[in-house]
Amino acid sequence: MTARALVSSTACALALLTAAGCAKSYDYTNFREHRPRSILVPPPVNESREADAAWSYQSTVTRPLAERGYYVFPVAVVDRLMKDNGVPPGKVAEILGADAVLYVTLEEYGTKHQVLSTATIVKLRARLVDTRSGLLLWERRFAVQHSSNVGSGGLFGDRTEAAHDLSGRANVRFFGDTDQGLLYGPYHPRYGKE
Repeated sequence: MTARALVSSTACALALLTAAGCAKSYDYTNFREHRPRSILVPPPVNESREADAAWSYQSTVTRPLAERGYYVFPVAVVDRLMKDNGVPPGKVAEILGADAVLYVTLEEYGTKHQVLSTATIVKLRARLVDTRSGLLLWERRFAVQHSSNVGSGGLFGDRTEAAHDLSGRANVRFFGDTDQGLLYGPYHPRYGKE
């Protein structure tokens, strides 16, 4: 193996540890045909062990989507409509006139304490579905981990708070990566230029 190939392989291995990188480019054909302007984000499905993970994560997703150029329906309005009326996400999207629904599943969310360190992990998968056709517009799996020494973060820190901080930063990369992220929306100056 050449030195260049070894460096490339090592860089890819490091990226996989932090953000499932080095994957081939996503096929945006359906996305480009339907070009959503507004996105509804229902509460995530929580498969993690953290009881508050869904609310914690959901509060970090609106801003990066809006910064990508989409109108994102307020989380509190969507949640209240679903809870008060028992309305499923697809119906809420229809009522509010959303172009697409972003379904998120949290596979892992929180901090794991080890002997001399802690590891905060956010691992998720997401699907963006067109509300009119039901077509899958975009999907992605993503994982990010931050490790620290016990002395620097404390042994009994708030597990959900650390993941909340990490997911806020991670969502910027999750939606913004050039090969797999979400294309710019119509309210962004770079819309249609990718």
